[in-house]
Amino acid sequence: MSHVTSIGLDVHARSVAACAFNPFTGEIIQKSFGTNTEEITSWICHFEDPKVVYESGPTGFTLCRTLRAHGIDCVVGAVSKMQKPASDRRQKNDKRDAAFLARLLATHNIVEVWVPPVEVEASRDLSRALDDAREDLQRARQRLSKFLLKRGHVFDEVDALGRRKSAWTRSFWRWVEGLRPDEVAAATAFNHYVTCVRCAESDKRALEKQVLCEAQTQRWSPVVGALASIKGIDIISAFCLATEVGVFSRFPTARSYASWVGITPSEHSSGEKKIYGGITKNGNSASRRTLIESAWHYITCSPKPKPIPDGFDVSRGIKRRADDATARLVYRHKALRSAGKRTCVANTAVARELACWVWEIGRRAEGTLS
Repeated sequence: MSHVTSIGLDVHARSVAACAFNPFTGEIIQKSFGTNTEEITSWICHFEDPKVVYESGPTGFTLCRTLRAHGIDCVVGAVSKMQKPASDRRQKNDKRDAAFLARLLATHNIVEVWVPPVEVEASRDLSRALDDAREDLQRARQRLSKFLLKRGHVFDEVDALGRRKSAWTRSFWRWVEGLRPDEVAAATAFNHYVTCVRCAESDKRALEKQVLCEAQTQRWSPVVGALASIKGIDIISAFCLATEVGVFSRFPTARSYASWVGITPSEHSSGEKKIYGGITKNGNSASRRTLIESAWHYITCSPKPKPIPDGFDVSRGIKRRADDATARLVYRHKALRSAGKRTCVANTAVARELACWVWEIGRRAEGTLS
């Protein structure tokens, strides 16, 4: 064994339940703490050759980094990979959970979560903040448009060619300003919805500008530039894929990366039966959504190469592979639809193959794949 004492921590926002288990002597010691990490660290250091584990969750990686800074071997366990006995499902408390983690660690049944460096997590938080701002804008627009629809107003202006104008343009806002209700209560609600949309648009633009600046830093520029050389992936999408994975080389194969994204087929096979279903959707939702959205571009785009994004330097070899990916995915989408596959099924299959290309090109940009 690489350690002697296995310590499980059931971490909450304001409390931590700890259990130390020595498999050689069978001794179990349990204790409860507050949020003082120094007290937790001091208690752990009293044990012989300790190793600590706690479940992945909303508390993040701060405690893990603190313990590692004090020289304590600490890992974060993937909670989705922990299988509890059926008899324990109706008997749950913090002490039992901490003891359960300690025993899993002692028997080497913990699937460790990759703990990202602080700078990687910071960039990932920025990317997720932009995604949240995008969702907030969508909700704000939905509320305003349905408020107007409820009052009988629908934007249907057309241009000189008779084509309907898009919403949320200058023409749309001029039309909206002329619909202010006369009633004081309704006017107050109208002003609130308009302000929410305007603020959400401003927040989204500010975050997009910050993401573009962060993508051009030395840490992210090689990978983002390489991924953005593939058609269907812009700089913001490439930044999302790069920050979510952190380091592509932590996945030994393209299949393992696609599985982490949750874009591989599910399976329910037993005996002689082999049954495959839809994608698992068990994994990183941000990367999966980005890949699915990017795959839709291959329905209409041409297989011609995409120019290198401005401000990025991509090697000739990586650019050649990105061009190969574009041509291959356009052909793949067309072949699947010609075979009679439903559009959404074909798009998901293309997204899965796109994930494999992203893994390869990302590793080439990192210099970990020749």
